[in-house]
Order: sequence, then C-alpha cells, then structure tokens
Amino acid sequence: MGWAIALHGGAGDIPLSLPPERRLPREAGLRHCLHIGVEALKANTPALDVVELVVRELENIPHFNAGKGSVLTTQGTVEMEACIMDGTKRCGAVSGLTTVVNPISLARLIMEKTPHIYLAFEGAEAFAREQGVETVDSSHFITPENVERLKQATEANRVQIDYTQPLHKDEKKETPEADGDSKLGTVGCVAVDSLGNLASATSTGGLVNKMVGRIGDTPIIGAGTYANSLCAVSATGKGEAIIRGTVARDVAAVMEFKCVSLKDAAAYVVEEGTPKGNVGLVAVSATGEVTMPFNTTGMFRACATEDGYSEIGIWPSVQN
Repeated sequence: MGWAIALHGGAGDIPLSLPPERRLPREAGLRHCLHIGVEALKANTPALDVVELVVRELENIPHFNAGKGSVLTTQGTVEMEACIMDGTKRCGAVSGLTTVVNPISLARLIMEKTPHIYLAFEGAEAFAREQGVETVDSSHFITPENVERLKQATEANRVQIDYTQPLHKDEKKETPEADGDSKLGTVGCVAVDSLGNLASATSTGGLVNKMVGRIGDTPIIGAGTYANSLCAVSATGKGEAIIRGTVARDVAAVMEFKCVSLKDAAAYVVEEGTPKGNVGLVAVSATGEVTMPFNTTGMFRACATEDGYSEIGIWPSVQN
C-alpha cells in the first residue's frame, strides 16, 4: 500500500469551544510537520529518519508540550523525555533532560551509540555533552505561559494532565477547561516508508506540577512508544494509565495474536483496554494502514498516505 505517516500533538479534554488563538497555531503546526514528513517519505527517506525529523520540528514549536514548550515540575524546572524505536526493535529512550534542545535526537544517539536503551537525568545530560548535541541554558524552556500554568496548578493543589481544567481545592470533579490549555500536548510521529520499514517517536515535557523525578509513559518501551515488524505506535494522554495498560505494545499484540487489522487492534486497545478519558494514539502498519483512535474528548492529530488520503483533526470525525 506504500508509505504512510501519522502524528499527534496530545489528547485530552479539549472543549469544542477551544478559542481560535489556542487552536489555530496547533493546527498550523501539525500541518507544517505533516508536510515535512510527507515530503521526506516522497524522497524515499527511511522511516526512522522521518519520525525523528518530524518530532524534532514538533519539539521546536512552543505550542506543544515537548522541547521548547515543555511544562514545569513542582520546583519550576523542566524534565523532558523522549523515545524512538524502529520495526527491528532497536530503541533508545531518555528522561530528566534540562538542557537538550531536541530530546528525540538524543534518544536516537542512545540507541545507536551506546549498548543501552535508556539513560536519564545527569547521565543523559553528560552523554549529550559528550556527543556534542545542541544544548542551552534550562531557562530557554521556561516560558511565561508555562510559569502561569504551574501557578494555576499549584493553587489548585493538583497535577494537570492533557488539556484539563485546573481545579479549585474544594472541587473533586474534572471538567474541560475553557481554553483547553492547561497542558499542551505530548507529541509523537509514526511512519512506514515505501520499503515497509516502520518507526515510532514520542517526546514530552510531562505533567504540569509533576513531582521532580517523575517518569511518564513516553520513554517506556511498550507503553507510550513501540514498533515491531507489524506496526508502529505512539500514544498520548494520562501517562500512568498508559503505563498500566502497556498501550502501544498491546496494539501490536492484538494484531499478532488475534490476527486482526491495525484499525481493529487499535480500536480494541483504546475502547476496551483503557478507561475512557485516558488515551489516544497514532499508528501505522507495515502494509500502509493508518489509524488515530482516542477515548478522550479530542486529540490533535494528522495523517497522510501514499494514495493521497490526508486528515488533520481535533475532535471525533467520521473516520474515527
């Protein structure tokens, strides 16, 4: 069926009333990054290079919760994490980054230049310096918008997840935020190239007001990120729920052991395997299938296939 690509910019309680100043920059970012990925695939760029390229670009867009747009911990610091994996199960992951401009590229270097899969915190930072990757002072990542988000979360005495409203201390029920902007979206990209090679990449700043040292689903192989010879998956949503559900690996497992299509496998994992309101994912198969299911209110997402199909969306559509 040829090449295919899908990317996401986070899933959560995204209200239909999301104002244009919050929605349009993210849609433009997805459209821009989708175009970059499509052009690379048309030029016969390998899938692994494509997903790294696209996620690097997403990390550089401050409207998403990765790289420049990363949200802040309880101490007002950034701790970024990322993961990359290809269809041969080569993989690299990183957590606790505070100075690396593009965490996804450091994850790839861990995969290719070390005997390990996962480095974190000072060890990862030291490896970044050793490899000469671009670093900046950590203040580069601390934007006024994310300082305000942390303040809101601290005042509400809570950790904030994708696109959900800060609660007052005497409130117990979660409701969608008016502007859907309490946490910008984790980013991810999956691709299959014209030779059938698969790859997945995911990057995030984590949760607003998370404990220092907290690690989410993004860098966990089989939770937020996974690829094998059948499919490539990148998940987004509530990290702890995604880890418990081994969401990304489950899509591949259902495909293999139930002998079903990618779309059916992903739908089963999202609808039956994870509590409602917790997860979204993008996935492609070795045969060029693409699917983008979610059980949250919405998910910033985009996809394209070699046969000319493309989609950019936020809320449920006929295709989902």
